[in-house]
Amino acid sequence: MSRFARRPRLRALAVGATVLLVGALGVVAAVGVGGGSGGDAAVADTAPPATAAVTRQTLADAETADGELGYGATRTATSRLAGTITALPATGATVTRGRALYTVDAGPVVLLYGRLPAYRELAPGVEGADVKQFERNLKALGYAGFTVDDQYTGDTADAVRDWQEDLGLPETGRVDAGRIRYADGPVRVAAHQAEVGDAVQPGQAVLTYTGTSRLVTVELDVDDQRLARRGATVQVVLPDGRRVAGKISKVETVITTGSGGGTGQSAEAETKVEVTVTVGDPKALAGFDHASARVTFTAAEREGVLTVPVTALLALAEGGYGVQVVDGAATRIVAVRTGLFAGGRVEITGDGLAEGTTVGVPT
Repeated sequence: MSRFARRPRLRALAVGATVLLVGALGVVAAVGVGGGSGGDAAVADTAPPATAAVTRQTLADAETADGELGYGATRTATSRLAGTITALPATGATVTRGRALYTVDAGPVVLLYGRLPAYRELAPGVEGADVKQFERNLKALGYAGFTVDDQYTGDTADAVRDWQEDLGLPETGRVDAGRIRYADGPVRVAAHQAEVGDAVQPGQAVLTYTGTSRLVTVELDVDDQRLARRGATVQVVLPDGRRVAGKISKVETVITTGSGGGTGQSAEAETKVEVTVTVGDPKALAGFDHASARVTFTAAEREGVLTVPVTALLALAEGGYGVQVVDGAATRIVAVRTGLFAGGRVEITGDGLAEGTTVGVPT
């Protein structure tokens, strides 16, 4: 992962630059703390060892990272029932609301939509957000005669019996948490973790799944979190070299297990920022089920600003930064305000500075 847009560490550089100026010039201009309105002081015949021009350009704090082109993050469906796997959807198949994600003892484990996991049995008298989530799904599947709210009533139980009859399940009017699985939306079966005929116990993995839309997923280090702003625009370079615009649709902090340092050593967990990117033209991703991609994130951008190399900055005795302006055989120190740092350059403003101005670059 490239790191070409980090804010440089200026303290050591600045101190060295000040010593250079004091030794070579015997004077440091008194120009206002922190690059304020300031002023400058002329010094003759003190040409710096190297120079650079002040440029006017667009400066961007950007970083490019490796991403995975596929269907987004992979999730694992674990059984909450003990029994035998009697049916599995094919790898690559799409499962929608109300359909069986897999079957145990010939009974379906049904996919429903929602963010809350199924964590308890639902029965008359139970109240809560999970009840409302389930009733919303029941209504979406075409069942009626109950009110969608946070109360599981006798009317809900009657509708559930109808639903259970259609599924071929015992008509109890109660919902076993092991018979439903929630996801954000339709899912695509990624791989099987068990086979038809396998005996399973609660907690055992049955299959893995993803979303159904082609996406780009990138894992960033935590110190790059500034790049991961939901809704921000990014650029994606596809495996065939095409460039497409993308947008950050989801940002999650995840814990990944690293490799152990040696025999007998436990693996170290790492915290990562998982970024999901959607592209403006999904057709551009056709044909890429799983492939690598390059994603360029832009944390900040400044258009048409004056910039100098970061190495041109000098730390001033009274605080802040300045640059050494070279004007023929004479030089002077001009206080500057710094802005965005990116790509080895820094945005500056200061009295009398303009595009093309020559500044010293200490070595």
